[in-house]
Amino acid sequence: MTNYTHWFIRARLKTRQLLLLVALAEEGNIHRAAQVLNMTQPAASKLLKDLEDVLEVSLFERLPRGMRPTWYGETMIRHAREALASLNQAHDELVALKAGSFGQVGIGAVTSPGLVLLPPAMAAVKREQPNLRISLDIETSPVLFERLEQGKLDILVARLFAEHDKSNLRYEALVEEPVCALVRPGHPLLGMTGLGLRDLVSAGWIVPPAGSVLRHRFDLMFQEEGLAPPLNVIETAALLFITRMLQQSDMVAVLATDVARYYAAHGIGAVLPVDMPCHMDAFGLISRTDRLPSPAAKVMMKALKAQCLAVYGRRLEAD
Repeated sequence: MTNYTHWFIRARLKTRQLLLLVALAEEGNIHRAAQVLNMTQPAASKLLKDLEDVLEVSLFERLPRGMRPTWYGETMIRHAREALASLNQAHDELVALKAGSFGQVGIGAVTSPGLVLLPPAMAAVKREQPNLRISLDIETSPVLFERLEQGKLDILVARLFAEHDKSNLRYEALVEEPVCALVRPGHPLLGMTGLGLRDLVSAGWIVPPAGSVLRHRFDLMFQEEGLAPPLNVIETAALLFITRMLQQSDMVAVLATDVARYYAAHGIGAVLPVDMPCHMDAFGLISRTDRLPSPAAKVMMKALKAQCLAVYGRRLEAD
């Protein structure tokens, strides 16, 4: 039986208090937060005091020039964001259903599965449910996890790292992500036989930004061969820039193999015949276990799992 005696019901927690918490976190000032919410400063101060009285903790430090969340405040702000995002999703789903749509689902993916897994899965869903609204974010795993925690995304196809809180996550591994070297068609290095890393040390490289996992493994790959990592580098993850730069120079880009093959198949680049053992960790399907998935999310997850078999040869259990 549902528990109707939760503390937030007994405390009569107000939606405007949740909105105020988020506004204070973003504005850092109760006067500006009150303006954003179209209320007076005394009314905002009373809302905050009532909430702090109920919780019996101080949520914000009062500073000479603003307010700063305490540890208690940061906890409440995080959950307030999630609650408000969930209410917004509920409203959006109701509006979509009233309009004759099936609902909406938000998906986040790293580049490689975003290129080879998501298109056929989305096409399959659209054939069956043309009115279902799908939004897709292609980003790095840390950015996607932040949006998942905020309730902005329902499903991820991303990597799970040690620093991620796994207590409320379901993770189903897919495949490791190999990488390769991509150059422009007609590049001088394409004519070389027995190409090795030693031949590429002096080349100009387009590499991931410093601090990324792939950049670390790229540098380590050369070091393990007794070589200094290349110094002539451009650091970027912007694919449009990378492909344009390759067309206009003799630089070499390190890319996920699926992405490189896509560009090669369309004549945009050519894969160098050199071993690149700096592969990325496996990515997988990720969803939250502490929220009920929407009907649209269930449909999308089913399509993704069906395509995982076709694309990666990986059979996943249906929910």
